[in-house]
Amino acid sequence: MTDTAFAPVVTAPVLLVGSGRVHAAIASALTGRSRAVGADEATDPGAAAVLVAATDADDPKGLRRLQRVAADRGIPFLPVRVERDRVLVGPAAHPAEPGCPTCAMRRRRVNRDDAPARAALIREHGPALAATPSVLVTPVVARAVAGVVADEVEHLASGRDAERTGHALVSVSLRTAAVHRNPVLPDPLCPDCARLPADGPTAAILAPRPLPKPVPSRMRLTDLTTRAAELRELYVDAETGVIASIGNDTRGGIPVAVARLEPGSDGDDSRHGFGRTDSFLGADTTALAEALERLAMFRPRGRRTAVRAAYADVADRAVDPRTLGLYPDGRYERPGFPFARFDPAAPLRWVWGYSFGRCEPVLVPESYVYLGVATPDEPALAFECSNGYALGSTFEEAVLHGLLEVAERDAFLMTWYARLPVPRVDLDSATDRRIPLLAELVRRRLGYEVVVFATTLEQRIPAFWTMAVDRVGGPGRPALMCAAAAHPDPERALRSALNEVGPGIDGLRRRYEPEAASRMLAEPDLVRVMDDHGLLYGHPEAAARLGFLPVDGPRRALSEIAGAGEWPHHDDLADDLAGLVGRYLGSGLDVVAVDTTSPEHRAGGLACAKVIVPGTLPMTFGHPFRRTHGLPRLATVPRTLGFRDDDLPEAAINADPHPFP
Repeated sequence: MTDTAFAPVVTAPVLLVGSGRVHAAIASALTGRSRAVGADEATDPGAAAVLVAATDADDPKGLRRLQRVAADRGIPFLPVRVERDRVLVGPAAHPAEPGCPTCAMRRRRVNRDDAPARAALIREHGPALAATPSVLVTPVVARAVAGVVADEVEHLASGRDAERTGHALVSVSLRTAAVHRNPVLPDPLCPDCARLPADGPTAAILAPRPLPKPVPSRMRLTDLTTRAAELRELYVDAETGVIASIGNDTRGGIPVAVARLEPGSDGDDSRHGFGRTDSFLGADTTALAEALERLAMFRPRGRRTAVRAAYADVADRAVDPRTLGLYPDGRYERPGFPFARFDPAAPLRWVWGYSFGRCEPVLVPESYVYLGVATPDEPALAFECSNGYALGSTFEEAVLHGLLEVAERDAFLMTWYARLPVPRVDLDSATDRRIPLLAELVRRRLGYEVVVFATTLEQRIPAFWTMAVDRVGGPGRPALMCAAAAHPDPERALRSALNEVGPGIDGLRRRYEPEAASRMLAEPDLVRVMDDHGLLYGHPEAAARLGFLPVDGPRRALSEIAGAGEWPHHDDLADDLAGLVGRYLGSGLDVVAVDTTSPEHRAGGLACAKVIVPGTLPMTFGHPFRRTHGLPRLATVPRTLGFRDDDLPEAAINADPHPFP
């Protein structure tokens, strides 16, 4: 192999900053086309097409300073550095364009399981690492790196996109000289290259448009499993991906998958995406989609929050936080209670959403939409979770499925808080024979009987509470586990809920701690996080609290369930959404949708939404954070549905922690 293989013709001057073997090899590969300069000289005026910074040391901070120099000069930047057992090249940065080395650094930092240890190492020894060249850089490796860099410089200097390092990190092994490429989507929160537009009412306007469906009976425009390989390639990479990995297994006889989102960051497993379906492909794809949904939950990634005002000053165009369910006064006095008492005169941060009831943009408290924006100086008003979040191939599709999740959780909580004796469903009445077979699978594999109750509320959207009840007994076996689902097609809802049951009870059996459940039984406020709810109701005495559900009562056929068979099959998803939203508007409730789509979502042709229905019961995890105060519908719906002759008194609201999931 000759030197010319590593030295493509470069027709524009290149600034080369740095030192060491890699730097020398790059200078040799660019002989006659580059000018070696010191870091201070890189800011000098003069013609230059590309700034390349190369070092044999681990000096990300020094390279980041040079990246800013290149941006100020308006020229592309290409960094090269050594990290442990490899040389890292790129990503190439173009001035005023998203995507840069800092994006890659941020992706890697949250994807690496050793991220905390790595951060501690840099804090303690960063200057020494930056000043110490690696002794592992051999001439062979240096020449291989120089070849990659010279080829990239040829593209960048001629105004083209980099071939290998455009939106990608290239690594060259110090042991084998093998070259590997990791794709990097631009990070919309990157402090060096991101330029989020300001949020505003115009962006929240939802204009009607046709959304023809390929299959009238489905409420999706695209089957994401047909795009599984494409989406995995775009989003999944252990080093630099939006999603670090997708793994799958079988739980309770059902294929399950987890898409790990930011595994190196602080937080629990609820930030990951999970999939439970009847195939591994479906589970993987569902997990990927849920992880992308979770990505949008924590802070604005598509638009920069631009409104900070007191509710009293924007009341004519804002959602009243009190209609979303807050807390009684005494709750705020508890030591360590993390939420702020609502004051109409106190400034809040607001984001724009679309009100279907008003047919116009409205302001929504930022902390109701994004879970990671609260600060000690400006705490959130209430506990919020992923409830109402959904992903779709369009914003409208995401809104539709976010609204169905609101319906599911609202129906479950209404049944629980009001102790509604909702009817049991006869699974054998289902046309889809997978439904009784899924229940039988749970019984045979795990020893739990699956019972299902119809929890449909006044909007007549078919909703179900599914419960697995232990029929074997014995120490260490949870007494029961609950799940829920809602969908205009009741059999689709049932399949969704039943796919949750097997994996759910299997997982609960693995983590069940009878002693912890006993403590929660005696002290409800010990139920602090999502897993605690299921753990508590594994205890037989806690399970007895569900005695209002008629487990041994008569079973109704699916055709007799309220809402079943009422939903027409439309050719256009816009009609599906209008019909669903119309049910809420007709019952006196507004539907508000916030577009939380990020550039990462758009890269895959996807959209994300957070749907809020003021007046419905919000799902919360942690018994101290439950939200039933100021929601009058909790009193009236039991009477509307015929379960009571009068409104539900406040004293009759179920005071125990809910059993979801």
